[in-house]
Amino acid sequence: MKKSLFTLSILFAGLFVNAQEIAKGIVYEDTNKNGILDRKEKGLPNVLVSNGVDIAKTNAKGEYEITVTDETILFVIKPSNYQLSVLKNQLPQSYYIHKPNGSPELKYGGSKPTGKLPKSVNFGLIPTVEGKEFSALVFGDPQAYNLEEVDYFSRGIVDELKGVKNMVFGISLGDLVGDDLVLHQPYIKAVNEIGIPWYNVMGNHDMDYDAKEDKYSDDTFEQNFGPANYSFNVGDAHFIVLDDILYPDPRDGKSYWGGFREDQLQFIENDLKHVSKDKLIVLAFHIPLRHTNEDAFKNDHRQRLFDLLKDYPNTVSMSAHTHIQQQLYYGKKEGWKQEKPHHEFNVGTTSGDWYSGQKDEKGVPVSTMRDGTPKGYAILNIKGNQYNFDYKVANKAKDFQMNVYNTKKVIEGSKSKAMLMVNFFMGQKGDKVEYQVEGGEWKKMNYTPGVDYNYLKSVMDFDVDAVKFDGRRPSDAVESSHIWSVRLPSKVAGKYKVNIRVTDKYGKIHTSSTGYEVIK
Repeated sequence: MKKSLFTLSILFAGLFVNAQEIAKGIVYEDTNKNGILDRKEKGLPNVLVSNGVDIAKTNAKGEYEITVTDETILFVIKPSNYQLSVLKNQLPQSYYIHKPNGSPELKYGGSKPTGKLPKSVNFGLIPTVEGKEFSALVFGDPQAYNLEEVDYFSRGIVDELKGVKNMVFGISLGDLVGDDLVLHQPYIKAVNEIGIPWYNVMGNHDMDYDAKEDKYSDDTFEQNFGPANYSFNVGDAHFIVLDDILYPDPRDGKSYWGGFREDQLQFIENDLKHVSKDKLIVLAFHIPLRHTNEDAFKNDHRQRLFDLLKDYPNTVSMSAHTHIQQQLYYGKKEGWKQEKPHHEFNVGTTSGDWYSGQKDEKGVPVSTMRDGTPKGYAILNIKGNQYNFDYKVANKAKDFQMNVYNTKKVIEGSKSKAMLMVNFFMGQKGDKVEYQVEGGEWKKMNYTPGVDYNYLKSVMDFDVDAVKFDGRRPSDAVESSHIWSVRLPSKVAGKYKVNIRVTDKYGKIHTSSTGYEVIK
């Protein structure tokens, strides 16, 4: 009898672990921009609110109802031509954390207990003319491991963007810091200096590594930034931000694996039900859907994502994580259901090669990435439901889009001919890369993925004389997917100017030049 009563009490208690309640609230036009629903402010109809899985739509009065558990983050899905009425350190306050008991015990705290659900959870929006043509900043992996590296990030990246114009918002694609989640606050302070609304993606170095279940590994990130999975609209673009890190790895209970939880996939499915098929879908996550290690992302999860997107002809994904820059494409072989392949831009990082290498005139590590891409950031340009990208090398002119390596001197008629190598940072197979010697005809260069010789030399310089440099040795070079090369003529002595011209996939033309000498 005692055993039966004990079992019954356990089952009864279990009913309340994730007990559901109904959350209610109003999405309203915040006329006076004070972040509070005032008496004369009207509700906004047809605005979406989510609990992280389900989607509710406001009625004619701006009212919504949606279920919550004791582990829910409510958030409003920002419609186009509105801005959230509350920005704290430029972070959109689009959410309400409902965790009455807080997070389980975690080193970095997780979510604090929130107590009872308020009678009304309201979200204010401010009408804003955003337009259908706009640009946004895209950061890969700031990933500072200490305050010194936060300072490198601030002086090396943020300083040149303070007060930036013509950027609607910015987004960081995960690994905001390097495991020490106390550094989230200095990171937030640094990015706030840019002065535009900033969205954030969770990375594998932003997790609570002492969490016992994946759903709790986001908790400190959520306390600092809000939901790890959410969406918003700008112009004719619909953005979906996802945490694509499964931790602990369900295969062995250790490390992590690229993929999604079932509730995340349900959120994507429910979210897309409210998105017109002619919109541009922009996905943002940390780990690429196809990694250099083929087993790094759960293939059936990638397939389920592709299945959900099969009726959307205009899509693009953005990721980071690899600390190289590459253009990835997914066709029918990879499970994509459309004729036009899905494009994923695996963005180079703001930390570059983890703040390594020689220091520049500002005392900040140059930190060129292992594929020869200098550290910097991307710019997403959207016009209607079409997009293109630019890449901006930190603290360089915007037209610095390639690095050139070439033989400087070669003996006339020798078997060792002069060599020209071009690393076009945004490049990919199919780009048109041409060269011209002394005003002659333009000739195509050969697409030859491989190690960037300029980067290899920088590593060798450290190996030869590490004491000479104030910095940490760069990582070993890896194959770059954006290298072109050709042999230059060396039959006749003289000095030669070489022009390089690149036409990228968007039709943009980029140029550079170099020179070499043939000696007798």
